[in-house]
Amino acid sequence: MPIAPTEQDLLTCCASRAFARHVAALRPYRDLAQLTTVADAAVRGLEWPDVLEALAAHPRIGERAAGADREAAWSRQEQSGVTDGTRAELAEGNKAYEERFGHVYLICATGLSGEEMLARLRERLLNDAEAEQAVVREELAKITRLRLAKML
Repeated sequence: MPIAPTEQDLLTCCASRAFARHVAALRPYRDLAQLTTVADAAVRGLEWPDVLEALAAHPRIGERAAGADREAAWSRQEQSGVTDGTRAELAEGNKAYEERFGHVYLICATGLSGEEMLARLRERLLNDAEAEQAVVREELAKITRLRLAKML
């Protein structure tokens, strides 16, 4: 595949242009394991502004992503554990989180209930900025790994 469409596909997995450029430049990959290893290192190596770029593509937990594109569909699937019972509490928690840290609350929601996501949000509100940035990178790496597997 040419570089431009490869980068576009990678952006649906992690919406950082630096990530997409880096991972696309190192292709070809012999298998998903090799791609995942490179992608994990790329996410962990992103400058914080690049992480923020990726976060900007994620809807708030509890809000349904709009659109018919692949990324929106994946987000709706990943957040399927959110129910109407936790939606209002998550909205309040999202607001507190964004006021504290200045960006969207990111969690790898796959397989988690709304209650579990809410409990983790409340725990993470206790983090300092540096600790939270480390957690965000790990959550972004988890989401990216899952999306890469779906893409392939």
